Amino acid sequence: MTVDVGMSQSERARLWDRLRPGRTSDDAELTALVAWSALAEPGDGIAGLLVRELGAAASLDLVFREQKFASQAELRREASAVAAAVHAAYGERGLEPPPGVRAGFLRWQPRMTSEFLASVFAMAAASGGELLVPGDAQWSNGFESLGDHAPLLLWALGNVELLGDFETSIAMVGTRAATGYGNHVATELAVGLAERGWTVVSGGAYGIDATVHRAALAAHGRTIAVMAGGLNSFYPIGNTELIARIAREGLVVAEVPFGTPPTPFRFLSRNRMIAAMASAVVVVEAGGRSGSINTANHAGTIGRPIGAVPGPITSPSSSGCHQLLKENKAELVATVDDVITLAHGKVEEPEPLADPEDPRFSRVLTALNGRTPRSVEQVARKSGIGADETAGLLGVLLLDGVVRKTADGWVSVARKA
Repeated sequence: MTVDVGMSQSERARLWDRLRPGRTSDDAELTALVAWSALAEPGDGIAGLLVRELGAAASLDLVFREQKFASQAELRREASAVAAAVHAAYGERGLEPPPGVRAGFLRWQPRMTSEFLASVFAMAAASGGELLVPGDAQWSNGFESLGDHAPLLLWALGNVELLGDFETSIAMVGTRAATGYGNHVATELAVGLAERGWTVVSGGAYGIDATVHRAALAAHGRTIAVMAGGLNSFYPIGNTELIARIAREGLVVAEVPFGTPPTPFRFLSRNRMIAAMASAVVVVEAGGRSGSINTANHAGTIGRPIGAVPGPITSPSSSGCHQLLKENKAELVATVDDVITLAHGKVEEPEPLADPEDPRFSRVLTALNGRTPRSVEQVARKSGIGADETAGLLGVLLLDGVVRKTADGWVSVARKA
């Protein structure tokens, strides 16, 4: 590969050793993938097609032109020459050449400078992130539904194993101007999902997004935040502490390089990833023009089931949800069971281990609280059962999923319907 990214091969090798621990990948392909992710905007279907069918390095060599052009006419002629070279490469492989290469080159060419690519690699080298590419064990199977519009790679901070939780991930999105009602419902749903082992995916924004992330973390559950800009700085600024906590306890990902600003059109592109990474999308509260409706539309395009939480008919913050329901684009969801059924269909629950005829179990449950942790001794005192016996009863209830043990003690979990 002839593109200059400001690093020698040995420097790049050290970079991959740090960004991709324990993985083996071709240096030229990795370098070209990172370059492509900087040249093309997220979801660029022509770039995705070229990388998939020709390979990242081969396709980049065919299109990369760093020189300055004297006129627009000269640039257009070069675009035609690039398209011809790509079509010839397709012909040599016995493939049907794609349309749109010429237009794609005109989009990418303004960024084709060694200085720009060197800055991308320098910021990556200074980051504490991890680089994921298609084919990695952690790569989400959900991205397959995006086809040529799938991300070329992902920059990640946190537990990358969570990305593979596609089958047990739910995207929960909503308005930034959340009401008390919306925040309450979002919290209940996110806590319930987290307690049952589901991963909550959202966008880290103000309002509903932040609420579901916080709720999942509070329940000691799993959550993923998908960013529209580079991971060198988090957006929105007011949620920096929250997103940093997600990076420590969950996962934060972005498909754009470090240093990329989160522009409005990148938020729209980001939404397709939120939809693809989850087995269902739930819109908790959203106005008619909310970006959450855009996420729902992406979900519909790729065949993900969509759920919408109804709100007061007088509330503008729920008008988008009501429109989704009115147009039969979404199913009404009101409980955690509704959300799980939306994603996986009706799930038969196993028979409980706790004997329903044994009154000791109900006494222990009555002694617990869903919010305030209590020690075994406190539960024993309230239930009137010995401490050792109480510990055993709690263990059975834990297996049934109706209690949870935290660092501060035991709490009850809302019963499944």
